[in-house]
Amino acid sequence: MQCQDLATGEQQDFYSVLLEESSGKQLRASCRHPRKKPQGDPGPRSMRLAGDETAAQLWVTLLPTPNSSGLSQEFEGHQPESPVTSPCVAGVIPVIYYSVLLGLGLPVNLLTTVALARLATRTRKPSYYYLLALTASDIVTQVVIVFVGFLLQGAVLAREVPQAVVRTANILEFAANHASVWIAVLLTVDRYSALCHPLRHRATSSPGRAQRAVAAVLGAALLTGIPFYWWLDVWRDADPPSTLDEVLKWAHCLIVYFVPCGVFLVANLAIVRRLQRRGQSGPRPQVGKSTAILLGVTTLFALLWAPRTFVMLYHLYVAPVYHDWRVHLALDVANMVAMLNTAVNFGLYCFVSKTFRATVRGVFQDAHLPCTLGSRSAGMVAEPMLKPPGLPKGAEL
Repeated sequence: MQCQDLATGEQQDFYSVLLEESSGKQLRASCRHPRKKPQGDPGPRSMRLAGDETAAQLWVTLLPTPNSSGLSQEFEGHQPESPVTSPCVAGVIPVIYYSVLLGLGLPVNLLTTVALARLATRTRKPSYYYLLALTASDIVTQVVIVFVGFLLQGAVLAREVPQAVVRTANILEFAANHASVWIAVLLTVDRYSALCHPLRHRATSSPGRAQRAVAAVLGAALLTGIPFYWWLDVWRDADPPSTLDEVLKWAHCLIVYFVPCGVFLVANLAIVRRLQRRGQSGPRPQVGKSTAILLGVTTLFALLWAPRTFVMLYHLYVAPVYHDWRVHLALDVANMVAMLNTAVNFGLYCFVSKTFRATVRGVFQDAHLPCTLGSRSAGMVAEPMLKPPGLPKGAEL
């Protein structure tokens, strides 16, 4: 009896399962789209597969999809998606940063130019001429890149500028950048020659030679900026990099960072080694102000320009700025850090050189003196040189 009860229970369970399957098939059949019946007898296996495919299609159709307005898109066909532009996560922070940098850095560089011009005229040292040319190139970089490139073209005009104007501005921007970097290379070579080959340096260095070297570097910087007329805007570069794009970006990284940093590294190591040898043979040598300024300028440049170079290569080979917001943000920060290099030299000169601080103080005093004399002369009343004769004081008629 127990075996019969078990068998009867299993049969009931089996029949209940069959009833559930048949009801499920009827429900799925009622949800199908009306279409023509296939010719012939497909057989039970093909009917089961067709029912499963229809249910799966209905399930996929009912799933909510992003940016969809309903179920009608399922029947409109697959539309190719356009590449999504990476958002500017930094917002207005770069605009505020560049405005402050330009408002503070430009007057400071002008003051540095006046002080260095006085020192160059007074001492006739070539190193002051190189520092003066470096400061002038920093001023041009701030005007052309920070003001015209980032603020005017990027923020005010929102990059709605004719392509010819943008490409012409590219030539000026890269030329100013190359001039600033390679004038620092001239200063490095001059300090290396003065410390490692002092006799040759005394015989060959002169203000005229320094001015000719600066003029040659400025001309070469302008010539090397011409190929960057075809530089592609990394903010809108949605296509894979072409051969020309790779060549220009590698040329930019080599001219601005890798080659100058190689010269800085070799020359600074030679200078430090020379100073160490002098310390071993006699009393510990005192590092000159020009050498300390050189080490500070080259170190700051290598540190501040490293992020931009790395992000540029990452954009070229890993993830473009146009698609990845993280690379977009990294390039914004790297550009801000790199442009800081145009405004920090004044603080370095004041920290290292007592002579420079005294010269800056003299510039302020000379600028304040005419204002003081003008205010005094305006407050004084002109009196006649000859007074009419009169009675002596206390005399009465």
